[in-house]
Amino acid sequence: MVETKNLKDKNALINKATTKNTISKKAGRKSAAKKTVKKNNSSKNNRPKNPAPTSNFPRHEVEKSLRIPRTILEQNAGKDTSEAEVSKYIGVKGVSSGPPAVEISSAIKYGFLERTGQKQFKLTDLSKRILRPQTQDDEVKGYRQAILNAPVISEVYKHYRGENLPDRTFFENALIETFKVPQEKLTEFIDIFLASLTTARLVEKTGDKYRLLDISSEGDKTLVDTDSEIRKLSRNTSLSADDSCFVMMPFASPIGDYYKKIYEPAIEKAGLKPIRADNEIFGVGKIIDQIWEGINTAKVLIGELTGRNANVFYELGLAHALKKPVVLISSNEGDVPFDLQHIRVIYYDVHDPFWGQKLIDKVAENILSAIRNPEETILFK
Repeated sequence: MVETKNLKDKNALINKATTKNTISKKAGRKSAAKKTVKKNNSSKNNRPKNPAPTSNFPRHEVEKSLRIPRTILEQNAGKDTSEAEVSKYIGVKGVSSGPPAVEISSAIKYGFLERTGQKQFKLTDLSKRILRPQTQDDEVKGYRQAILNAPVISEVYKHYRGENLPDRTFFENALIETFKVPQEKLTEFIDIFLASLTTARLVEKTGDKYRLLDISSEGDKTLVDTDSEIRKLSRNTSLSADDSCFVMMPFASPIGDYYKKIYEPAIEKAGLKPIRADNEIFGVGKIIDQIWEGINTAKVLIGELTGRNANVFYELGLAHALKKPVVLISSNEGDVPFDLQHIRVIYYDVHDPFWGQKLIDKVAENILSAIRNPEETILFK
């Protein structure tokens, strides 16, 4: 009996110890799980809420992006070419990663190469037009088409065509905010952009200013789909049926005639009502009251600076004092006051046979752009 009792007591002690160890292990597992959860939560919290933006622009200048297409044309007569053959032609182990892959990506973005399979490339007609030109204009027109093909580069060109590029600080701000170029890539992008436009003869440098030429149309051929650009801007711009655009310009010919020929249709194309301070619009009354009303109630204004007209400059001063967005326009840089040259100005050339339509389209775009981004057109912040 004594032995049986001792045996029972011994078993009870063993069961108690086993239970205690089990509870301790479970507690340990829960504690470890809590630590893991905390660690995972900490990892989530350390992740950036807004990932850094990426940009899709070609990472090579337009001319340098022709190296591999030129090699394919010379080494393989322009026929479809495999990755292995491209590697052999340019003397590398492979082109699916690293710098060769980036170079191929640039060539594709400019429209010089196409992928016909997972590891196969085709030379485009655009490449052949530049590399084997058959007319005097083939090369430069080919480069210009490549600029219009390139992501981001084409968007920046179309935005500023017919204008001087802003000063470096303002240009960089626009690239970051409007075109989503990462800040760490700004210098790289600007270098590629200017070099590529120089190759395509789309930029002129005067002093420290870069003027982008407008090639939106050549004869009956439209190179830039301006209607599409205007529709895109309109979708993101808030307008009402009563919104007006007040035009500040001389009345005398020939510039005074541009109101009916250029500015009125451009304003209507942008979806606003055109207004000019003359008797035809306002009727009898104090002209200064009419001007003040027109400027004060306008959603956006146009300032035709050609000829340095004193009345225009007076009205422009009122507009800027009211912090109104103004689309500035001139036929030459000499008529633009120095203290306005950091603001966007459209320049037109009456000797260009297509200047009228180009100016109508560009003014319509800039009106909508000024409403969306008034900081680009307001003198005083």
